[in-house]
Amino acid sequence: MIETFKNKYRELFMQFLVWRESHISTRTFTLIMSFVVGLFTGLAAVILKWLIHGIQHLLTSHMMNEGLNGLYFVYPIVGVFLVGLFVRYIVKDDISHGVTRILHAFSQRKSRVKPHNMYTSVVASSVTIGFGGSVGAEAPIVYTGAAIGSNIAHLFRMPPNVLMLMMGCGAASAIAGIFKAPIAGILFTIEVLMVDLTATSVLPLLISSITAVTVSYLYHGTGAEFMFEQTEVFGIGRIPYVILLGIFCGFVSLYFTRVMYWIEGRFKKLDNPWRKFAFGSILLGLCIFLLPPLYGEGYDSILRLLAGETDDLMRGSLLYEWHDTVWAMLVFTAIIVLTKVFATAATNGAGGVGGTFAPSLYVGCFAGFFFAYASNLLEFTPDLSNKNFALMGMAGVMSGVMHAPLMGIFLTVELTGSYALFLPLMITSTVSYATIRIFEKHSIYTLRLAQKGELLTHGKDKTVLTLLKMDSVIEKDFLEVHPDMSLGDMVKVISQSHRNIFPVTDGDGRLLGIVSLDDIRNIMFRPTLYNRMYVNRFMAIPPARIIIGMNMEMVMKTFDDTNAWNLPVVDENGKYVGFVSKSKIFNSYRRVLVHYSQD
Repeated sequence: MIETFKNKYRELFMQFLVWRESHISTRTFTLIMSFVVGLFTGLAAVILKWLIHGIQHLLTSHMMNEGLNGLYFVYPIVGVFLVGLFVRYIVKDDISHGVTRILHAFSQRKSRVKPHNMYTSVVASSVTIGFGGSVGAEAPIVYTGAAIGSNIAHLFRMPPNVLMLMMGCGAASAIAGIFKAPIAGILFTIEVLMVDLTATSVLPLLISSITAVTVSYLYHGTGAEFMFEQTEVFGIGRIPYVILLGIFCGFVSLYFTRVMYWIEGRFKKLDNPWRKFAFGSILLGLCIFLLPPLYGEGYDSILRLLAGETDDLMRGSLLYEWHDTVWAMLVFTAIIVLTKVFATAATNGAGGVGGTFAPSLYVGCFAGFFFAYASNLLEFTPDLSNKNFALMGMAGVMSGVMHAPLMGIFLTVELTGSYALFLPLMITSTVSYATIRIFEKHSIYTLRLAQKGELLTHGKDKTVLTLLKMDSVIEKDFLEVHPDMSLGDMVKVISQSHRNIFPVTDGDGRLLGIVSLDDIRNIMFRPTLYNRMYVNRFMAIPPARIIIGMNMEMVMKTFDDTNAWNLPVVDENGKYVGFVSKSKIFNSYRRVLVHYSQD
């Protein structure tokens, strides 16, 4: 009975696909799908926020904040443990680093995201953050939105370029829905995911973002996520200090990016998942136990700083007994800025699921507050507004960490409704981005892919080289010779080959050198030397060797450095695999370039 129903459903659905292709153009249907993607992603964002706040309220509403509280140590560990079990035994797939995985999908032109990603990241991140994991919900919801877009487009048998666009629509609507920030959602896809903004893509992105924001408005109201009331007027004379804040935020962003990447590397070296859990959860628990503002996303602390209500900010922390001293707040905020990255990396390293979006906003808010507070305390400057500079710091660190100054500006404005501070936000974001670019050319998301040579960029040459794969350009029809082979035997091999290069290998297949036809042309027609000269006498060392798996950008750099036309390819053990030639790469380059341009 069930099987009959399934067959009937498939038949009706195929009839619909045929009807759609005849009556609705792909362009029009893309707009319809962008609305559906925005609708479902907006609902997913609402559900995620509801779950996070519900779990946090259930766990923390009865907690006392007078002195250190051991529950701040226990809750995060329990949450990470539950998520680890969920991922390991139910999901059975890695769902961490959502934004990086989307970037990787774009880089490899793989527009299919597994169906389970439409809900598993929501479940895992809500438990992680609800129990106190010091990460953000934005990367998981972006991954969820991209999965929704990918699977809806795949369901309707859309071509690859539409599948990629629907992933971008899902990501844009995720940011728009979770933050009530439609412009920031579109800018996220352009600056972070590097989706080209064209006449074809702009309308679907707008429809998805607007739809997701509308859904969020229906459930959470139309007010900004962080209501900011500007009570202190920003004067033009403060601009030099805003520039200094931008430089400071650039270095904070660099610290955040480099430390995050370094800690992730340490966790990767721990092969045993239980060791990762033990090390990460204990580090996370200690951070939150000593500094309760690190609990969860930390949006409560951001709201306090933006409202200028800092009296209870240190309550429950290690430094609270000194909160009446003038230096206590300065030291406290500095420690928060330095330790947030450890808490975030420990959460993900231990097995939790969350992103670095919210932590960068959090660190930026504290960094901006610290800058103004320290300046006022040390009397280096005219009186600076702590809350205004905390707001600017959010845009500055976000721009630096994400390498997305436009998104940092508009996200901060849409989050807080602070349009009166648009000019200083622009200055802070631009200067911060310019500062970190001097030292780090990749964002926190692209750095992981760039190290592997798998990053898709806006530059078409690099993009096409990224899309080329080594296996597609290796040529294996070269006849091998051996070092103890005589010149006479070598001539027989030459007569059977249509190539003018011959790899020299030993008994185990390792490459020892090469023989070029041009190098032996003057002796190969002298029979008297056939039994007197051997390959090991006239073979040469190749100018360079290509290691299989090397990215194509590095391969081309090797060709440029050596001025070679053909280079041998070996595996990690030095065993001969084949040859790669410039002509083969150029032919493949032209083919992929045409395909890429059509997409």
